[in-house]
Amino acid sequence: VFTLSGFLRAATGFDIGLSTKCVVIPKELDMCHKIGYSEMRLPNLMGHTSMAEVILKSTTWQHLAHTDCHPHVRTFLCSLFAPVCLDTFIHPCRSVCVAVRDSCAPVLACHGHPWPDSLDCNRFPAGEDMCLASLTKEYKYSHKVLPKPACQACPAVEEFFTHKRLLEVFCDNNFAVKVKLSKKRTVFGDQEYNIECQVEFTTQGSLLPYETQSMIQKWLLINENCTQRMNPTHRPMVYLLVGNIEQGIVLVNQVYRWHRRDSQLTLATQKWRYHKCL
Repeated sequence: VFTLSGFLRAATGFDIGLSTKCVVIPKELDMCHKIGYSEMRLPNLMGHTSMAEVILKSTTWQHLAHTDCHPHVRTFLCSLFAPVCLDTFIHPCRSVCVAVRDSCAPVLACHGHPWPDSLDCNRFPAGEDMCLASLTKEYKYSHKVLPKPACQACPAVEEFFTHKRLLEVFCDNNFAVKVKLSKKRTVFGDQEYNIECQVEFTTQGSLLPYETQSMIQKWLLINENCTQRMNPTHRPMVYLLVGNIEQGIVLVNQVYRWHRRDSQLTLATQKWRYHKCL
């Protein structure tokens, strides 16, 4: 029989006998804002006993949450890091953990991290009566399913090209997005990116411009090693990312550095409006 105290001891060595208190979810824990409640229990279900520890230990997971690797990744993580302030802890069901793990473990692997033992799904209750159950069925009916970015080998950044070659590349792919990248340091001293996307053109008729923008932002977060290569300095840089969407998977095939005075990229995007592919 699964018990909350058993889970806490198994996962973290935390003693449920410690008194808990309600505290406001801090601004640094932004993945847990706008999720339906504003106060959390401390210590939490990960056994973190201070807010400083919660913020520090959540940094990797906040990055994961921003990739939206699963529709309920925030709900799952926040039920552990920032549990709702009720009379009792409500832990996630095993089915929720499995669904999030299967979608998000490849993203963690892309960043060089395995799915941690502390989130072993077998430690969560199998029944769905006394735990946080999945809302996936409702989600499918109420949300458009968008293509998912894949973890992939980084395309080389091309600097020298002609507009004729670019038009051939555009014909072979189905999206091209102009991206402005700049880098900043967070309060923890690690790297974070400002990613501005402008859809120059797209032949992927089913996607709206803001959906393409969101898709590319997630690709850059998932493939952070590629983003790092593209922008090793803190100066803003502009690129054109060209790629394909196949069987619901987003792949970036070419990356072009967009220099301010580069007439070839500008010419190619202008000619594309009237260009007929062979």
